[in-house]
Amino acid sequence: MPKRGRVIVIGSSNTDLVVHTKHLPVAGETVLGGDLQTFAGGKGANQAVAAARAGAQVYFIGAFGDDEFGAARRRDLEKEGIDCSGCVIKKRTSSGVALIAIGAGPDRGSGKAENIIVVAPGANARLTPQDVRKHMPQLGESDVVLASLEVPLPAVLEAFRGKKNHGAWNILNPAPFPLDGMPREILGCSHLLTPNETEFESLTGVEAGAEDVREGAQGLLAGTNARSTVTAVAITRGALGVRVFALEPDDSQVHEHDHTHDHEGHGDCCGHVHAILREKIFAAPKVKPVDTVGAGDCFNGYLAAHLAKWPGDVYGAVEYAVAAAALKVTREGAQAGVPRRAEIVKLLKKK
Repeated sequence: MPKRGRVIVIGSSNTDLVVHTKHLPVAGETVLGGDLQTFAGGKGANQAVAAARAGAQVYFIGAFGDDEFGAARRRDLEKEGIDCSGCVIKKRTSSGVALIAIGAGPDRGSGKAENIIVVAPGANARLTPQDVRKHMPQLGESDVVLASLEVPLPAVLEAFRGKKNHGAWNILNPAPFPLDGMPREILGCSHLLTPNETEFESLTGVEAGAEDVREGAQGLLAGTNARSTVTAVAITRGALGVRVFALEPDDSQVHEHDHTHDHEGHGDCCGHVHAILREKIFAAPKVKPVDTVGAGDCFNGYLAAHLAKWPGDVYGAVEYAVAAAALKVTREGAQAGVPRRAEIVKLLKKK
């Protein structure tokens, strides 16, 4: 078995201010909710906690303000055993805050828990490529870099293609999706994409449930896009589970170069293995949702942790992560509700 890698998370840390209400408001509507609850959150921090509870060695790079929220959130991460030595403090800046309402969605009769989130990014928006370059550890092929987009894209790009990244597996969770669209250069250094249905449509122009979803995924993958390094796309679909498209070697299609043709200055034979596109659907365990906030982050953290231990095992990682996300939504708090590895192992044994 290869050496176990680390999970390096580049992302945000927020304080989540949460109110539960019977139904979510529409534009112009005021609704009364329950008591205000305060939780640790932020996509990056949520993912780091999930990876740590999955058993990975986790290194977090993010930015905090010089306020009590920031100090509290860093303490929370360190209590989870996460290395925060790569974090930076932005002076005279507030730490990130997310305002979250949880209640029944537009179809109020269904009772399905949905959420509305507004984020004040604060220090998260001030994480720079220089911060990442300074604090990124030297990475190797056993390591996994996980990033989401509540921090500036240049910081993510530095993590993915910087001089300290020597062949690490780069996972991009493209959330929140950039208003100006996804820059091509970030697909040129990502290996695994984990969009939800909305983000997949933004990436491809194809609905995740449409008949041509395969063509949409294929357009993102390295096998059909010379500017892409993406080899797998995992589309998260909430209660519907996860739909995975992955490139796999097709050993039956090997082209041999003729001896008489010089290839890059050499006259010997060399084989080129074609890749084929596989699709697999992972159903989510049926649960009664209580709090869906952070479910996608839980999925991503568990996914990264599995790949750090078992490099290349995308399907195994997705199965593991789907179970973790399902268990998370039965509990309150984006971080507080993240399950432990032993719980996921137990849940999977029941299947």
